[in-house]
Amino acid sequence: MTPAAESVRLGLRANWQQFTLLVVINAFVGGMVGLERAVLPLLAEQDFLITSRTAILSFIVSFGIVKALANLLAGRMSDRIGRKKILVAGWLVGLPVPFILMLAPAWEWVVAANILLGINQGLCWSTTVIMKIDLVGPARRGLAMGLNEFAGYVAVSLAALASGYLAATYALRPQPFYLGIAFALAGLLLSVFFVRDSGAHAREEATQLTSGDSRMRSKQPTFREMFMTVSWNDRALSSASQAGMINNLNDGMAWGLFPLYFATSGLALGQVGVLAATYPGVWGVAQLGTGALSDRLGRKRMIVAGMWTQAIGILFVVLGSGSGIWLLAMALLGFGTALVYPTLLAAISDVAHPQWRASAVGVYRLWRDGG
Repeated sequence: MTPAAESVRLGLRANWQQFTLLVVINAFVGGMVGLERAVLPLLAEQDFLITSRTAILSFIVSFGIVKALANLLAGRMSDRIGRKKILVAGWLVGLPVPFILMLAPAWEWVVAANILLGINQGLCWSTTVIMKIDLVGPARRGLAMGLNEFAGYVAVSLAALASGYLAATYALRPQPFYLGIAFALAGLLLSVFFVRDSGAHAREEATQLTSGDSRMRSKQPTFREMFMTVSWNDRALSSASQAGMINNLNDGMAWGLFPLYFATSGLALGQVGVLAATYPGVWGVAQLGTGALSDRLGRKRMIVAGMWTQAIGILFVVLGSGSGIWLLAMALLGFGTALVYPTLLAAISDVAHPQWRASAVGVYRLWRDGG
């Protein structure tokens, strides 16, 4: 073993400093999108006088499509040119977003900002996921993904709560978006000066696979082969991709429709902000346990239970009335998502070979965020 190889060790304990740094960076990634959760649907109606729900949801559609494609690009390019370069590029794209939202003279500017935010989220979140998987090795993937998604979605929740408070206290613009400037600058500086690329850890894991491993061991697949494997040909990978897409269809409703539904039902702006924050808050905190639990109980049971819990939460939103029942509904929706989200990422990582795992994660996140 070469000296360079000896310096590469897999595991959370061996790489805790870089892992913790990536958790912090992913919190800033989540904070960027959390700023919009409670504010943008209301901004559309009150500042831009848009009454069409279809037009209002255009910012979510643009965000979702672009983020899905950026996930695919991030995964593939991480395998080809390295993880850190993609992470830094994502922050450079995201830096103008809060400025555009503060100054936008028309709704089309908001949609354009969300396109940039989608690229930022796809490149940055995908690479932090991939790098954490690289660092921890095969033993603790569920825990690693739980910690990653915990940081990201607790930040989504806190940013949504903070932006709702700032909007209620001051105005919908510009005060809520000052936080976005701080998040983007902090994420960029940390990524440039302190993050180290984790590609060597993935290569080290590849050398440790046994000769009986069934995953495409020695052959590096073409992009088309890998895409078909994750999307259709492999049952475990394709099932995870389908479940991820359904999960994010639910998330799109919680983000774009539920705040409007709650507001038109008579809730105050502050109450809408609390409900908008509850869902990602429960989602984020619960993942501290659900990710690690999937390492013990297995992936399949966690995913099935999570999808059913989400369905019950949505049913409570539709059939219930009042802030109390809706608070319970959003908590159920968040807990169901917590059961599913880190578990699906860990399941993809269990099956995909380290040599093309980043690309596989990108394809999975393409389908998931396509929802």
